[in-house]
Amino acid sequence: MRIVVSEFISLDGVVQAPGGPDEDRDGGFAHGGWTHPFFDPEVVGGAFADAVSRADGLLFGRRTWQTMAAAWPGRAGDPFADRMNSLPKHVVSGSLTEADLTWNSALIPADKATARIRELRAAEGGDLGVLGSPTLVRSLLEEGLVDELRLMVMPVLVGGGKSIFPADGGLRTLHLVSSTTSPAGVLVSTYRPAAQAGPAAP
Repeated sequence: MRIVVSEFISLDGVVQAPGGPDEDRDGGFAHGGWTHPFFDPEVVGGAFADAVSRADGLLFGRRTWQTMAAAWPGRAGDPFADRMNSLPKHVVSGSLTEADLTWNSALIPADKATARIRELRAAEGGDLGVLGSPTLVRSLLEEGLVDELRLMVMPVLVGGGKSIFPADGGLRTLHLVSSTTSPAGVLVSTYRPAAQAGPAAP
């Protein structure tokens, strides 16, 4: 399975609370929902729909999973929501238990996350999609476990917040596979590690 990360991200590299004001206020973050003025269903929404349609499963960190699990089951009847709801989910957490999980989800204990994710990646199947989950994505990048990085770069500066990028001094070269720009100026770009870069999937 390929691990494919899809992220809303600001020009200054922030991915925190793209969806709403109360999504993630850690660190006093005050700009939740900053993506809304730039979202369009064709280009930006289409990029997420494509990622989910190619996925055979989803991988989440605890906070993003809790936000998603509270929102998506109530949207049944929409094709994208139905796909989101039907896919198996894997949740990395050091605080949740199996009994806490709903929404077709299974627990990956945080202290076993790297080994278990390597096992999933080595298994047969389509993509394992990652949405949001900045702490998890940062660790996946550090471990070299991201096969594709899809960034929806919004034309906005939010002045600081959570990032997905490692700050360990490591040099990681990526190859630009595809890029398109939405009418609102969102740059939708797909990257792969340079060692495994190839043509974009049809």
